[in-house]
Amino acid sequence: MEKVRKAIVIGGGPAGLSTALRLHQTTDISCTVYELRPEPTTLGGAIGIFSNGMRLFHRLGLHDELLSRGSSHSRFVLHSLQGSILGEQDMVGAARETMGFGYLRIKRTDLLDVLLRATTKARIPIHYGKRITAIQDSSSGVTVTFSDGTTDSADILLGCDGIHSSVRKLYVDPAQEPVYSGFAGYGSIIPITALGSNATATASQVRGIDATLTQEGAFAAMSCSAADDELYWAFSGQVPVPEAGDTRDGWEVRRKEEVDGFKASMLQVLGGASGDWATLMRRVVEATDVVKFYPVFKLPLGGAWSRGRCLLLGDAAHAMPPHAGQGVSMALEDAFLAARLLKDLPLAQQQQLDDAFATYDRVRRPRVDEIAKKAASNADVRKKTGPVGLRIKEWVIWAFLWVAWATGRQSVGVEQRHLVYDIDAAKL
Repeated sequence: MEKVRKAIVIGGGPAGLSTALRLHQTTDISCTVYELRPEPTTLGGAIGIFSNGMRLFHRLGLHDELLSRGSSHSRFVLHSLQGSILGEQDMVGAARETMGFGYLRIKRTDLLDVLLRATTKARIPIHYGKRITAIQDSSSGVTVTFSDGTTDSADILLGCDGIHSSVRKLYVDPAQEPVYSGFAGYGSIIPITALGSNATATASQVRGIDATLTQEGAFAAMSCSAADDELYWAFSGQVPVPEAGDTRDGWEVRRKEEVDGFKASMLQVLGGASGDWATLMRRVVEATDVVKFYPVFKLPLGGAWSRGRCLLLGDAAHAMPPHAGQGVSMALEDAFLAARLLKDLPLAQQQQLDDAFATYDRVRRPRVDEIAKKAASNADVRKKTGPVGLRIKEWVIWAFLWVAWATGRQSVGVEQRHLVYDIDAAKL
């Protein structure tokens, strides 16, 4: 009887579930997913997915369901603090025309729910509350041990467990540690009805991303539901390294005095703003009951992505700042390439596995590095500045958007060539 090919997937987030689904869809590899948390996570705000990621979700058979959950508006509008519109642009116009896939802003909980429904339908087992403590790798297979004493063995181990990956720490590249980017974000999701009748009219005009630069950073609001009845807002700027508390994944501020203190700080930042958009920004802050704080960490470029029978995917391999909007899409591209390389590979042969992982590195690293550098560059606009520096930033971005409009080039965050990139067409 032919031996069943097995893969252990560590991480039950978007990267791990997408990887398991793609392997199930295109290979005969049987996957089991293990997740550290005791249940599906409710952490996170709203995630942006550009055309390159939406095309891959279409190939997973999830595109239409995701569209039914999130907001597909792709307009980007930059407001000045004085109330004028500095410029606007369709973030994926050229990409949509070329490939037929646009942009989606969806709550992370909704994205995860769609993926979980698909894995349940595919009968892919997911085990929660499983902390991996040891990895034993040999030429014949890999065995993992969990904190509860249980073990599992497979042909390969796929680390999809995020920036603080245990697979990376325990085995693949223990020396590779996340570093604080110097930036942090605050944000929340609120229902439109919480804004009151006057602000609701203005909020109904928020489609895609509406943003404003301040001296302290950038404020943005965006629809994140198909019915456009919920807004996700975020403020991103430079924040000193926190001296205490959990700085890894961020945390929610719920105590009234802490929320009120945050509101006072934000309203001070927005103090000089004027116009309808400024009124909406203030009302959004005032209507917030729960504030999510998330310090932005990243992995330095150049770390190892594989070792023996273990391969890292998504943030476990190359976590980057969110300022290019490509985190989920990069994980999807990893998953699709890994499935393509492993489809007909004899997993028992270590040398062929080594060659496949080397190809994965060769194909993915240049693209990932370029996107990571672009994300870091995009973060610079959020640096603190004075009144003159802010006016210079606004002028530069106005000029950029005007030139893009005048020449028919649409590029916000990442260039259009990145949005039409197809990992399945990448030369191996």
